[in-house]
Amino acid sequence: MMTVTAIVGANWGDEGKGKITDVLAAESAYVVRYQGGSNAGHTIINEYGKFALHLLPSGVFYPHVVNIIGPGVAFHIGNFLDERRALLERGVPEPILRVSERAQVVMPYHILFDELEEERLGDRKFGSTKAGIAPFYADKYLKLGVQVADLYEPNRLRSRIEAALESKNVLLEHLYKKPVISADELVAYLLELAEQLKPFVANTTVLLQEGLAEGSGILLEGQLGALRDPDHGIYPYSTSSSTLAGFAPVGAGIPPYAIESIIAVTKAYSSSVGEGPFVTEIEGPVAEELRQRGGDAGEYGATTGRPRRMGWFDAIATRYGCMIQGATEVVLTNLDVLGYLDEIPVCTDYLIEGQRTRTFPVTVKLIDAKPMLTILPGWNEDITAIRSFEELPVNAQNYVLKLEELLGVPIHKISVGPKREQMIIR
Repeated sequence: MMTVTAIVGANWGDEGKGKITDVLAAESAYVVRYQGGSNAGHTIINEYGKFALHLLPSGVFYPHVVNIIGPGVAFHIGNFLDERRALLERGVPEPILRVSERAQVVMPYHILFDELEEERLGDRKFGSTKAGIAPFYADKYLKLGVQVADLYEPNRLRSRIEAALESKNVLLEHLYKKPVISADELVAYLLELAEQLKPFVANTTVLLQEGLAEGSGILLEGQLGALRDPDHGIYPYSTSSSTLAGFAPVGAGIPPYAIESIIAVTKAYSSSVGEGPFVTEIEGPVAEELRQRGGDAGEYGATTGRPRRMGWFDAIATRYGCMIQGATEVVLTNLDVLGYLDEIPVCTDYLIEGQRTRTFPVTVKLIDAKPMLTILPGWNEDITAIRSFEELPVNAQNYVLKLEELLGVPIHKISVGPKREQMIIR
């Protein structure tokens, strides 16, 4: 009997979820994206090469896996078709891909408004990836969205687009001083894309419910991390969809009680792409060295290429992330990266208004929080070839055990390199 597993981020995103999903996808029948869109990427390294997936689920390298884009996803048709084509061009066998007919479509105007708004905000910007995500979700909840199913009913599609453009064209003309958008041109463009998309469209809710009934393994793949959740994260420096495992059943279309394990992924240090408070942030040469060594190609955003902000492991933020995710286990990634250090700082408490605390606060208090660091001894050696916990240097074992104690959740898997097989299972 297989289970339903959610893989989610414990921090700000970029924790290394792609590799973990890739490892676990081998044993799954379905891999499901349930929220977010092309605004973040998962980096995967395998026998076909190195890939940054933005919208496709991470099971696409296994021909037996059914890869599903769930109803909760911000679905960009062009990105989906381009990513699939890029895989095939690089010799990856044709993956099984299914897109929910209930998923809503990211429109060209969503991306345009995302860019225009970040530009208008200037110094007050939120660090958007400019993938149209916030305007997309705004339209979704304003009931101005277009579902994939609407693409195959031209009259309905036209009326949906016209309704969405009524206020948008006023803003374009008067607030942004830009040319208005023609409904005719947009509808023609969408109908053309819809034809290319047609073979992939399905009732994915029924598909997954059938998979559940058969006891098939289902992997729910989260994007970003707990601290980017709009309700529980560092709002307003959050994303626009829930990044929590609690949302996975909604965004995928399965019952909440079906999820049996929740794997929260965190790095052995901290990194963040985007704006907002980041308590353990380090700067200058120390940060640059960690950034250069981090991961296979350094710490740069998989979508934006932006250098990630670097910091030491933040036990307060990560324990909170694990708590709101409901983590049943933790995967620790990039432990190998710290092998160059004699001493490794770890943040165990925050100092807020003169008080020590281990409680992760709201954004307004977080901004002035100072990290209280404990120094742990480093191990100063290369651990990328090690495959068992007992073979790790004692200081590396102790580092993992200390983090586990601070988080209060068992660390079952430790990644010691970017490749699929560079994994220690405890």
